[in-house]
Amino acid sequence: MLRIAVPNKGSLSGPAAEMLHEAGYQQRRESKELRIVDPENEVEFFYLRPRDIAIYVSSGQLDIGITGRDLLIDSGANAEEILPLGFARSTFRFATKPGIVGHDLADLNGKTVATSYEGIVAKHLADHGIDASVVHLDGAVETAIQLGVAQVIADVVETGTSLRNAGLEVVGDPIMKSEAVVIRRTGADGEEPKVQQFLRRLQGVLVARTYVMMDYDCRVEQLEKAVALTPGLESPTVSPLHNEGWVAVRAMVPAKEAQRIMDDLYDIGARAILTTAIHACRL
Repeated sequence: MLRIAVPNKGSLSGPAAEMLHEAGYQQRRESKELRIVDPENEVEFFYLRPRDIAIYVSSGQLDIGITGRDLLIDSGANAEEILPLGFARSTFRFATKPGIVGHDLADLNGKTVATSYEGIVAKHLADHGIDASVVHLDGAVETAIQLGVAQVIADVVETGTSLRNAGLEVVGDPIMKSEAVVIRRTGADGEEPKVQQFLRRLQGVLVARTYVMMDYDCRVEQLEKAVALTPGLESPTVSPLHNEGWVAVRAMVPAKEAQRIMDDLYDIGARAILTTAIHACRL
């Protein structure tokens, strides 16, 4: 049975559970449940603190897990990313009050940086030859500067609202970009059938969220132009209609481009154009 670690709370928890549900896996009904078994899919889910998941996976007690890229790197665990999941995206940056330091990374030399991600920050500073002290805080690092604990903070930035509200501005380039990822123990068997099946299901959800199915009718003489607009993944399905000289076309198209494609198809004479959501797929 495949043993999988899933975030039990925070910004990763809800989207992870939703993706797993879309992939056909049972999920817990109550937030107090710490473990459930999905016998039909031969999977056992363990609901753990996102920050701890990489540690459990690296121990070999759990096969794979879902956590944040930032938490994986910060943990220093013997685990590796095998699939990005496209949600919980964020950017990790340095920030300070205007006038305390300059806007370049080199200006952090000799300063103290407060962060909840000591591993990431210490490595980033060392990699760039910056001699700065790192203070670990468990949360609310925005107040560290006001209270005199540090001159600079390093934290996850999603919209930047919290930084602006605290009167802070970013320093230097982003430290890293993070999102939810699937991880496994470094060097683990990547071809294990149950792991591959799990990854295919999640990849199917990602594709289904990215594409829609588009159907339309067009005249035969306009078919090449229409196919150029909707090439599909391999090629579109084309079927003759009862009315001579017309064909029906079906193809997957990027969801974010669907409206523009519909306009372009209409302009070349296509009609009965419609899109439908894709709930699951295998490529």
